[in-house]
Amino acid sequence: MRTRHLLRHLLRVLAVAGASILSPASGAEAVKTLPPIADFFNNPELSGAVLSPSGKYLAVRIANKNNPHDMLGVVDLATSAIKVVGNFNDADIGDYQWISDARLAFSASDRDLAQGDMRYAPGLFAINRDGTAFRQLAMRDGAPFVADASSLGARELLPWHTYLMDQDGAQDSDEIYVEDRIFAGNGDYLYTDVLRLNTMNGRVSTPLSRPGDSVDWLLDHAGQPRLTTTQDKGGGGSVYYREQDGKDWRKLTGFERYTGDGGAFRPLAFGPDGTLYVISPMPGKDTTALFTYNVASGKLSERPLVALDGYDFRGGLIISNNKLLGINHLTDAMSTTWFDPGMKAMQDKVDKLLPYTVNLLTPPARPQAPWVLVTAFSDTWPKRLMLYNSETGKLSLVGASHPNIRPERMARKQLVHYKSRDGMTIPAWLTLPQGPGKNLPMVVLVHGGPWVRGGQWEWDADAQFLASRGYAVLEPEYRGSVGYGATLYRAGWKQWGLKMQDDIADGARWAIAQGHADARRICIAGASYGGYATLMGLIKDADLYQCGVEWVGVSDINLMYTGTWSYDSDFTDDYKRYGMPVLIGDQEKDAEQLKATSPLLRARELKQPLLMAYGGADMRVPLPHGTRFYQAVRQANPDVEWIEYAEEGHGWKLPKNRIDFWGRVEQFLDKHIGVR
Repeated sequence: MRTRHLLRHLLRVLAVAGASILSPASGAEAVKTLPPIADFFNNPELSGAVLSPSGKYLAVRIANKNNPHDMLGVVDLATSAIKVVGNFNDADIGDYQWISDARLAFSASDRDLAQGDMRYAPGLFAINRDGTAFRQLAMRDGAPFVADASSLGARELLPWHTYLMDQDGAQDSDEIYVEDRIFAGNGDYLYTDVLRLNTMNGRVSTPLSRPGDSVDWLLDHAGQPRLTTTQDKGGGGSVYYREQDGKDWRKLTGFERYTGDGGAFRPLAFGPDGTLYVISPMPGKDTTALFTYNVASGKLSERPLVALDGYDFRGGLIISNNKLLGINHLTDAMSTTWFDPGMKAMQDKVDKLLPYTVNLLTPPARPQAPWVLVTAFSDTWPKRLMLYNSETGKLSLVGASHPNIRPERMARKQLVHYKSRDGMTIPAWLTLPQGPGKNLPMVVLVHGGPWVRGGQWEWDADAQFLASRGYAVLEPEYRGSVGYGATLYRAGWKQWGLKMQDDIADGARWAIAQGHADARRICIAGASYGGYATLMGLIKDADLYQCGVEWVGVSDINLMYTGTWSYDSDFTDDYKRYGMPVLIGDQEKDAEQLKATSPLLRARELKQPLLMAYGGADMRVPLPHGTRFYQAVRQANPDVEWIEYAEEGHGWKLPKNRIDFWGRVEQFLDKHIGVR
């Protein structure tokens, strides 16, 4: 490991009051040039920070213009001194977490390699906050990966498929639990073991007994594995619980893994007193809420702890000093319900200093210092990390993810609702560029998944870039999207190219009726499932869309099931057998529907200008989805542009490719529906 001195660009911790540096500019200055594409699509300069358990130290992953790779730094908040403790010659810092107040664990990554060029697993490493006692704990793809070979000692490293857990654990010793993900010889994932690992000497415990093929583990507040979720035969899943230091597992509930049907709850976390917090449907409601679950009686609490009107619960517990202080949760934006009066008062003070942003407070686990981490953002302001001093009431800026973005030049984003043709209410995100907001050229941007939530109220590079070029952006949460209740989600089953597609078109027509969009200048765009919806939209609603941009999009539903000898897909046989027939369609029973809704079989119907882009190393939507459709559509449509990034996977990891792609998108849109 190499050590660096104080990184002046990292922290501005000179007792700067928040309001003086964090209020938006007046916007009076005339803007003559467009924000550069790179400002939107370069890698973030600061991607995260984590307080140590005591709150005396801050771990940060940082970029430096004099070093080609991201480094791991530790800041002593009492003195502002910075020590770089993770600094590889040939890789970036990946995930990282505090093992204790004195020690950290981290993995390696390389943000300058795309999926097709990656040859290594992340490995696992540990080091003290002062840069001593560095040790490699797990190898990368069968070979040691170290900056200092002397750290290996004479022992054997853990295998490459050893990973950090995404839970903190007890943080009171040199030991942590890690995941050992087991794969079959053909590469199919089988199950995950958990191992207790001493990060000083590399010794591990015998894997904890499993009640089945575990895919997820949950640690209690003391850092002990107490709950596991298994994948069962037939597409099912089960949740098992064991008493503290017990050996026997007891089944608590079961459910369908791919649809989410059945089961009393989904586990979220254990509280300081051992209470299990779970997510479960609200009685008589369409949405889920946060409940407590009595593992002895097998009963949910009568009333939810947090219920969100119109939204499924999504969030986490905020625990400090062995006390549940509050709950983070997502509605249109992230926010916090505080149970602790002191934290509620602190939130009010921070919000007064930062009146234009959502401000999420994260206290340390066992505070011995006045620092609280603040994550601030809005629809026009990319995420910034700050420290709040509870003694002085001052905010200090740690850093920003995209410091070149000027909030006064960004567009406002709002959640709207419209009715589909069959009467269902569809949420959607509307971003309107600055200036007159009527009869604009519009991009209907379709999220991937499709069984995910598409957006939330925050700064988003794709929509903001398009808005900066003068385009209105509509992002429908079409049926099949999650987070807005079971009715919307379930209504999307087996509706690829049918009602899901109608929801998107109905959103575009709503925007026309509202005066937001010019009916003669609408383009549909999206990636993955959004790419599929782009192709189907151009075919099915040819009168509505003047052009389309799709990247890494599905072009043939049947190809998702069968594949070819020339490529591998990361869809498992289990998902193809039990998930896809229910969610997308059965190859035999729904054969005619799948034919009618596969763009490849209807490519000759697509006449509008089209921009297509694919990754040569994509294993989610392999390259033949793109090449076959391109060959077919070109027979009747000469106005089709093709881009292939040979080294990329399912999306663009490399900034140079993101910048190149969106530059091509800008030129394509300007040519066909543009304002200039």
